[in-house]
Amino acid sequence: MKTLMSNPTTIVRFAPSPTGRIHIGNVRTALLNWLFTRRRDGRFILRFDDTDRERSKLEYAESITEDLAWLGVIPDIVRRQSERFALYDAAADRLRALGRLYPCYETADELDRRRKRQQALGKPPIYDRAALALTAEDRAALEAQGRRPHWRFQLDSRTVRWDDLVRGACHIDCGSLSDPVLLREDGAYLYTLPSVVDDIDLCVTHVIRGEDHVTNTAVQIQIFEALNGGSPTFGHHNLLVDASGQGFSKRTGALSIASLREAGMEPLAVAALAVLVGSAGAVRSIASLDELAESFDLGQISHASAKFDEAELRAISARTLHETPYVKIAGRLAALGISGEAAEPFWLAVRGNLARLQDAAEWWAVVNGPIAPIAVDSDFLAAALAALPAEPWDAGVWSKWTGELKRATGRKGRDLFHPLRLALTAREAGPELAALLPLIGRAKARDRLSGLSA
Repeated sequence: MKTLMSNPTTIVRFAPSPTGRIHIGNVRTALLNWLFTRRRDGRFILRFDDTDRERSKLEYAESITEDLAWLGVIPDIVRRQSERFALYDAAADRLRALGRLYPCYETADELDRRRKRQQALGKPPIYDRAALALTAEDRAALEAQGRRPHWRFQLDSRTVRWDDLVRGACHIDCGSLSDPVLLREDGAYLYTLPSVVDDIDLCVTHVIRGEDHVTNTAVQIQIFEALNGGSPTFGHHNLLVDASGQGFSKRTGALSIASLREAGMEPLAVAALAVLVGSAGAVRSIASLDELAESFDLGQISHASAKFDEAELRAISARTLHETPYVKIAGRLAALGISGEAAEPFWLAVRGNLARLQDAAEWWAVVNGPIAPIAVDSDFLAAALAALPAEPWDAGVWSKWTGELKRATGRKGRDLFHPLRLALTAREAGPELAALLPLIGRAKARDRLSGLSA
């Protein structure tokens, strides 16, 4: 595993909360980060934002790692926020010493009533910083009542600007924002401070994430500046939505990567759609993640939401299979019991008809038998049996055999081919019989034409 000590120029991170299985939208962010470093010989950090001790589960962290590996994404470094609280405590102490982190004692109900009152007066519903006026005696009295403070970061009332990798020039007036809460009453950290501290400690150079974090960026840049003096380069990509325009959630499990894997979707197809949808150019099948990295450009991502289409994924997944050479899929075929000298010609014969790789096992069973042949015209099948060429059989045996049958019976088209397909495969449709017949072999073909299970 690479380490930060090798001093790369580009370091990114994917920072999921292990509170559920990651979905196609999460993977979009992971892949955009991973591909960004792929072209720059950088480092990809998998950082589990697991400070929520109640909802974070080890099983989810393990499933996230497994899902990324299935897609071909292997992190260079793995970190867990639950093991890094000392860093966050030190950063909070530093902000307190700088006068930027201050205690507040309002309850949630009090804050809600205050916001409603501000709105009724036509004022923006932002925190009024009343806590800054509290004296030491005031705070002691409140704590004597059993109140515990939450801690807010005091924003500078200025416009924060940055050059976004996706959206271009961006700016947010922090005077229109409430001072963000960094620590809750129970001492638990919210997302904002640990994220900044980790990015500083892990030398993250680029933060690529969903556009729902744009407002967070202005706040975090101010925290970066208070703690470090500088900040990473940011890029905010559009979000994936479903057919109804709704976002995805780990809590519901909708379109989780695990569910797509179980449905037989090809990992390269999932990666291609997750990255290319909502970008300039058509979504297409890819032969490798390296190919995807070469065509990947953050600047080509649309600012509008990207609509995920399950039917499109199924089509791209099938196309990916159809274009996959045997050498790249031999191991997966062997896991299905498809191996030996016949495996490669079998794959070339059937791949164009597959929707999922596991469907190949059905055709392997058809080729190798036994099957129960379907006889729809016994006289024609008897003629076909009589005309069956002698061995050895090669790629031209189907043409030779059906040519002779056509001359002998006068049949052509479906009348000629369909009864043979039913007898030889017991299927209404499937791969070209010209490719399957040499694999089935003369002995099984003879028995099947005779109505025998073989």
